[in-house]
Amino acid sequence: MKRYQMMIGASWRDAASGAWIQTPDPFSGQVWAEVPRGNAEDAGLAVTAAHQAFHSPEWASLTATQRGALLRKLGDLVERDADRLAQVEHRSNGKNITEVSGQAKNVAQWFYYYAGLADKIQGAVVPINKPGVFNYVRYEPLGVVVAITPWNSPLALTAWKMAPALACGNTIVIKPSEFTSPPLLELAALALEAGFPAGVVNVVTGYGNEIGEALINHPLTAKIAFTGGEAGGRLVAEAAARGFKKVTLELGGKSANIVFADAEIDQAVRGAVAGIFGAAGQTCMAGSRLLLERSIHDVFVRRLVELVGSARIGNPSDPQTQIGPIATRPQFEKILRYIEIAKSEGATCVLGGYPLSGAEYGQGQFIAPTIFTGVHNRMRIAQEEVFGPVLAVIPFDTVDEALQMANDTQYGLAAAVWTQDLHKAIHCSERLEAGTVWVNNYRATSFTTPFGGYKHSGIGREGGLDGVHEYLQAKSVWITTRPDRPNAFVLG
Repeated sequence: MKRYQMMIGASWRDAASGAWIQTPDPFSGQVWAEVPRGNAEDAGLAVTAAHQAFHSPEWASLTATQRGALLRKLGDLVERDADRLAQVEHRSNGKNITEVSGQAKNVAQWFYYYAGLADKIQGAVVPINKPGVFNYVRYEPLGVVVAITPWNSPLALTAWKMAPALACGNTIVIKPSEFTSPPLLELAALALEAGFPAGVVNVVTGYGNEIGEALINHPLTAKIAFTGGEAGGRLVAEAAARGFKKVTLELGGKSANIVFADAEIDQAVRGAVAGIFGAAGQTCMAGSRLLLERSIHDVFVRRLVELVGSARIGNPSDPQTQIGPIATRPQFEKILRYIEIAKSEGATCVLGGYPLSGAEYGQGQFIAPTIFTGVHNRMRIAQEEVFGPVLAVIPFDTVDEALQMANDTQYGLAAAVWTQDLHKAIHCSERLEAGTVWVNNYRATSFTTPFGGYKHSGIGREGGLDGVHEYLQAKSVWITTRPDRPNAFVLG
């Protein structure tokens, strides 16, 4: 068993309390690592180290080009160690090794993208309406950023925050989920190897109520970037508001996958499967509501059940496995409760709906891929985020009805439209209340474009140029150009 330490400054440390948290393998149930159980004292040390680094000449005096070079070096190291990082994340959250390997390799691309963008962040000269003055706008870093990341994709969702934050000149304190801290402690080691000055990158581990709250409430914290559930996001936003701190919140979803009768059916069936059963449904962008035009409902469901019923379920270490275990015991139990809720509300379970057991399922933290029909949009199974391999199928008759149902939820993270009608595709993409809309595909993301949600799905965007501006603040500079009128800017 491996015992990790936290990274604070350039030092590896145990928790001030001396306590530890065990990290079990979701498939076998065996504990393979321990991480420190940090508290407010550790949080204070980390934020102080990050604050001092922000103002240190070793970091503050670097040009944007030099910061970019450090990020590129980090990207090179992530690419070098992608297989090892994938193994560590895979053991922490049980995600299929093939999927997490691809994600780990893609993490390097986030660092490369923002490395190149670091010295492309430009201000502006403003054609001001006052005589005798010159005005320009510059963009400056915020200070200490706290990144709080979840257990489902810890490396990727940390890179989404870490890369733009560092490109802009901030320093960062990362607080991983207590279930998946090891991969981010490995990432911190690579940041140190890449040459980032002491205190620029820090990783502290522990429970949210013991260390996360202390990080958010610390007076030297300037910004919180959080990915997680709606309830956690609300607590983060409320705490940050008390200190007038900036936030980026990437929260839950109940995304609608809309299939019209003129869609290419086989392609749409595969897209529906990828949308909800990829990562065993443990993704914020999961297409958990499948809206089917009534004329194709029965044939589509039949093909869907056939395809999902043939899925290979089991050990996530096997490259042939398509659906792995649920990452945590609490999440496993939550999903089973929602399955019972759906049944009690009158939905018809046409596939799955039960836990799996047997030698091929390790400790048994598996749930059979589950499909419900006979669902209407007011059922809890159609309104609340399950975060598991559970699909609610809802029929519709018209475009307007489909759009009304798709938008009739408190969430607005993502949606998809399957049609061969270009007019219909554009019309729907304009009317869907979601931060991302896919047309004839599902779950595509990129570092080049923004990702985030409408409504209760969050605040702000990650990725692309939008992601950079989440970590900057604007400063307007006024310079008098006519010495005989030192107050010219207030005249007129």
